[in-house]
Amino acid sequence: MAEHDLTMRMAGHMDCHLVFPLLEFLQERELYADDEILKAKLALLRGTNMVDYAMDIHKSQNKTDDVPEDMVKRRTEVVSRLRALVEATAPIVSFLQNQQLVQELRPDKQYNLHMLQERFQIGPDQIETLYQYAKFQFDCGNYSDAAIYLYQYRALCTNSERSLSALWGKLAAEILMQNWEVALEELNRLKEIIDSKNFSSPLNQLQNRIWLMHWSIFIFFNHENGRNGIIDLFFQDRYLNAIQTNAPHLLRYLATAVVVNKRRRNMLKELIKVIQQEQHSYKDPITEFLECLYVNYDFDGAQQKLIECEKVILNDPFLGKRIEEGNFITVPLRDEFLENARLFIFETYCRIHRCIDIGMLSQKLNMSYDEAELWIMNLVRNSKLDAKIDSVSGTLIMTTNHVNIHEQLIESLKNLNMRTFMLAKNIVEPAQAAQQATR
Repeated sequence: MAEHDLTMRMAGHMDCHLVFPLLEFLQERELYADDEILKAKLALLRGTNMVDYAMDIHKSQNKTDDVPEDMVKRRTEVVSRLRALVEATAPIVSFLQNQQLVQELRPDKQYNLHMLQERFQIGPDQIETLYQYAKFQFDCGNYSDAAIYLYQYRALCTNSERSLSALWGKLAAEILMQNWEVALEELNRLKEIIDSKNFSSPLNQLQNRIWLMHWSIFIFFNHENGRNGIIDLFFQDRYLNAIQTNAPHLLRYLATAVVVNKRRRNMLKELIKVIQQEQHSYKDPITEFLECLYVNYDFDGAQQKLIECEKVILNDPFLGKRIEEGNFITVPLRDEFLENARLFIFETYCRIHRCIDIGMLSQKLNMSYDEAELWIMNLVRNSKLDAKIDSVSGTLIMTTNHVNIHEQLIESLKNLNMRTFMLAKNIVEPAQAAQQATR
């Protein structure tokens, strides 16, 4: 299933720290050779300050306690830089740790800058150092402190570009700490800035939207209301255009969200349209399943794609989240997807057939005969489906009353004639009465 792995595509639109959880997942699933994953981790770590982590991976990969000289030298540089930043930021960090002093800050940033300069000799250079210190902490993997300092920096910063950069860093830190509620707030704040800011070029704005959508996947498949959130965001015209322009692989996550979200079934038609438009630039078993079912009415093809969908979900870092319950391990999203996908197949099949062989339908649903019969029985009992099961012949009989189109047309014309008569009467009678009154 490595052919359907999107990690390389996704990583190109993410901060390198966000890629580590994806590699950890792939390593657990053994989708790639362990040595390949370790090499990828080392390559990512070169752009960070997590030297100790890189050393541990090198030792594990080479089965040795020795580390290269360049790693030892890099660690010395990181420690030295950390000490320098701690010393440089000591005055402003001390101020920010004093809650009584922090309460004196106002929404007016210019007032705050003047007050800090006059009373505490903290100027723009020290504030800028706070940003550098926060970024350094983030690169060391200390996401908690980084989030705090970036938040405080944004409260004092007057440079819009720096403030935007700090917000990206704050969002990444919250994602990596799995603070989904706070991360969603930062995501919405960032979206508002991206949509309203005057970028140097439309291409730059497009890139920011694409980054935002990639980062949002972490939140939307972990937050309790995330499946509504991804549909709301990705179906907005500007974001849907960005997907179709430069990130059609995100259709996997949008399609999954629509399939498992029963309340947003109304978006299915629009989704199918986009999948058809992008079928030459991107497709995977999830998008192909929907195309087989709703475009080609190919039930055998949909059945085969559904089997592949399960594998894709299990091997996707965002969709294949596992939950341990006692001695059992479940993948909730996989179970929801299969349940709703079978319902899609069932509804579509019933829409074009009047008498359905349960044995044949069980094959379409990838279920045993007994499982399919029980599943259909519960579905008929708990829904408004107008059907009955004939256990003797092993068939499901649809008893929907089809309206005679000619009778419906005649009835509509009768109503139209009556409404026309009443309208004419309401106009003519007052006119006649007024005419008689003037005589």
